[in-house]
Amino acid sequence: MRRTAALIVGGGPAGASAAIMLARAGVPHLLIERSRETGDALCGGFLSWRTLESLRSLGVEPDALGPARVTQVRLFAGGKMAEARLPRPAHAVSRRHLDSVLLDRAARAGAAIERGVIVRAIDGTTARLQDGADLAGDALFLASGKHDVRGLGRPAGARGADPALGLRIRLGPSPTLHRLVDGAIELHLFDRGYIGVVLQEDGSANCCMAVHRSRLAEAGDPARLLEALARECPALGERLGQRSGSEPIDAVANIPYGWRAHGGVAGLFRLGDQAGVIPSLAGEGMGIAIASGIRAARAYSEGGAGAAIPYQTRLARDLAPPIGIAGMIRAGAEHPPVARAAVAIARHLPVLTELVARLTRINHSHLDHPPRAQES
Repeated sequence: MRRTAALIVGGGPAGASAAIMLARAGVPHLLIERSRETGDALCGGFLSWRTLESLRSLGVEPDALGPARVTQVRLFAGGKMAEARLPRPAHAVSRRHLDSVLLDRAARAGAAIERGVIVRAIDGTTARLQDGADLAGDALFLASGKHDVRGLGRPAGARGADPALGLRIRLGPSPTLHRLVDGAIELHLFDRGYIGVVLQEDGSANCCMAVHRSRLAEAGDPARLLEALARECPALGERLGQRSGSEPIDAVANIPYGWRAHGGVAGLFRLGDQAGVIPSLAGEGMGIAIASGIRAARAYSEGGAGAAIPYQTRLARDLAPPIGIAGMIRAGAEHPPVARAAVAIARHLPVLTELVARLTRINHSHLDHPPRAQES
């Protein structure tokens, strides 16, 4: 059996952020990632101004993320549209690019990283690998994102009777998409779901959807659902009209929006979606992932494996307001009459949209003071 002091399972934003912080502090650790090459995880691709603060504390400046600056938010429902400025400029980026930048930063900080290592199950702080070997840590940082690992899965009841699914299609760059979307994050609301649209670093449009299983079942399959939504939502139809027809549709099932890990266990640090799942319309999923990685690494560096319990308790407390507010907004947004009324109000009072944007952030700033030791 191999052993390490701190074992990080997952090389996405949460795991990479933890690895950077542990490497800076000189704490022995190992990050394992199932993929040999960085892919493009299903994700909305939005980095809020607070997330950019956290990234700066890790040594990642916005310029490294590409040119896709976001300053506006637009809401669409039933033919109505509302627009407001974000409190501060944000950014859009593909997960492939963000993960590559963060893992490169971790490697340059001296992080120990092994790729192509698949975890089949976890028992305590020991990971059982696909090849049958065991890899144990004094502490385990669970950063597997939306995907559960056997032995530490989130409760099935958190998904509800009509669970949400995530769907994503990437539209290639085009002058029409640039004209329609550039500089904005869009939310198109419809019956039992919503879809976010934003341009990313290469000019392509990331169209990421959360939809209840019942709505997808009524349509028959993801392609038919997109066709129905293009007819139902004119503005969305204009954007989806830029499809070539050959784009793959990525999917992830049974997302437990609203779930949080309330209590902690000594030695186990849950990060990102394994700590709390904010409805994706808030655009704060990656912010929570990065902030939790920073918090967990600092807690372990200062207090060892036992620090997992106060870390998890505090994180659950701090996640309650943004997840709760985003959950209430999601509940209304998925009902067309409520969504239409909300967009009409937001059109006349854009300050409300800005207020919601602020209230659905996790406050990262106090976490981002420089660590004691910087990498050379």
